Amino acid sequence: MEKIRVLMIDDNVNLVEMVEEYFSSNEKINLEITAHDGEEGIKIIEERQKDYDVILLDLIMPKKDGLYVLEQMKKRGIKKNVIVETSYNASEVIREVSEYGVNYFILKPFELSDLEKRILETTKSKETNKKNIDFYNSNLQVAITKVLHELGIPSHIKGYQYIREGIGIIFERPETIGGITKELYPELAQKFDTTVSRVERAIRHAIEVSWNRGSWELMEDIFGHSVDIDKAKPTNSEFIVTIADKLRLDFHKVGA
Repeated sequence: MEKIRVLMIDDNVNLVEMVEEYFSSNEKINLEITAHDGEEGIKIIEERQKDYDVILLDLIMPKKDGLYVLEQMKKRGIKKNVIVETSYNASEVIREVSEYGVNYFILKPFELSDLEKRILETTKSKETNKKNIDFYNSNLQVAITKVLHELGIPSHIKGYQYIREGIGIIFERPETIGGITKELYPELAQKFDTTVSRVERAIRHAIEVSWNRGSWELMEDIFGHSVDIDKAKPTNSEFIVTIADKLRLDFHKVGA
């Protein structure tokens, strides 16, 4: 089986090196070509179309940015799988980029394992390749990630992954709210190949970390009406459900 070849266009040299190192021994993916600005990137995109399968594209770069690259690809009739990296969760930026038919967004800073999943999903079938970005789900994941980062939860701890997945489940299936312990924890444990007790402990630890290093103003905004934040941290259930409710409200406002 041939490896998926990635062209990465990003001015962050350290990040490019990290991605290159991560995939250096990967059986399915290889970082084949790199460029550090949009001007160089579009030249490679056009001249070496047979040398890569997926473009990993940063939006903010010197000389020419990611939007310029997408515009030029459209003008020149170049159709390739594109994953956009962005530090911004601005709906107007997402809408603008969406017009160019990119496959996914991934919010910086991201887990390299998440990037790997995105690359594999992007290339797994012809049907996937033809699909435009699923804005609803992609934007939801960006929004969840952004909130958790602002709340000070490090993305490398296990509780972060469990909370992020849990918020998505509650968002999509509100009926699960009544069964956090009996339904949500077992589902997370099965997905991440661990035990219910470890899921519960990891989530609790992540909330404790958040309470010590997160934005107090944001905590007041999110949790002020549901718990007495001066006296105690929210429970695991309160934490996950309250964030899911806030995001659901925000998404309804955007769609209104």
